[in-house]
Amino acid sequence: MDENNPCPVVVAVGHDPMESAVSFAANEAARSGCGVHLVHVVHLLAQGPEVALVSEIDLERAGRLALNHALELARDQVGEGSPVTSELVVGGPVVPGIVAAAGDDATMIVLEHRDLSRAARVVTRSVASGVAAHARVPVVSVPSSWAEGTYGRAPTVTVGVDVADRSGPVLRAAVAAARARGAVLRVIHTWNLPAGYDDIIVSPEETTTWSDRANAEIQAALDGLAEDLPDVPVQVAAQRGYAADVLLDASRASDLLVMGRHDPLLPMGSHLGPIVRAVLREARCPVLLVDPERSGRRHLGRDRASGGVAV
Repeated sequence: MDENNPCPVVVAVGHDPMESAVSFAANEAARSGCGVHLVHVVHLLAQGPEVALVSEIDLERAGRLALNHALELARDQVGEGSPVTSELVVGGPVVPGIVAAAGDDATMIVLEHRDLSRAARVVTRSVASGVAAHARVPVVSVPSSWAEGTYGRAPTVTVGVDVADRSGPVLRAAVAAARARGAVLRVIHTWNLPAGYDDIIVSPEETTTWSDRANAEIQAALDGLAEDLPDVPVQVAAQRGYAADVLLDASRASDLLVMGRHDPLLPMGSHLGPIVRAVLREARCPVLLVDPERSGRRHLGRDRASGGVAV
């Protein structure tokens, strides 16, 4: 990474249009007071009958063209005085190349999320999910249809919380994002029972009790961030429902959705989990994914947490 562009917002550049990701990165760099670093990985290990017709030189040339196009976009949008740099990584798989380019010092990694069918995504897999599962810094997935500040409403940052007393870094990231945008912070917690049992086991009174208890636990966690909250309006919503459905619905009225990475039960387990994967795949606003075991330089402060949050 360029020594003249420390702690940048890193944008993973592909061959598809990058307007939404570059726009988000430019705005985030302005808020964070840093530059933008564009990375394209030329994957030379592709397989298939068409590969015989494409040389490594052709692949590298195509990668350079994609990177130069994104560089023009970024230079048009990033403010004067903020550096814009680029890097072409040749060889190796795409996900490890992006993760290595960002390292430990990037402010975050930004990727554009294409609106693919589920069948197409099974075949191509999701670079965003792969990077989010392995990156050592926060990762943002930006829908290709997204544009900031076009909704005609007050800005809103939504954060999903599972275990409130282990959610410090995730809440801190959401508070910082809300303050930077002058936004309302909406904290969402959901709970539910398996279909077919909830209406039998849980009475309306118990539903109220569970929601009240969750609200109190979230408020206690927020009290621990009191010094960061005076200028951030907060709304807490603890409700019955399936987490992915509730968060996806909230994404339609949010400028940013913040979630924590998953705590795998086994060392080789997934670091995302099904709910995070569903939200990354279908959210209508940018999704900021925070590793609760690591504290980001700018958005998460320097405190480390004892546990994670998996909504």
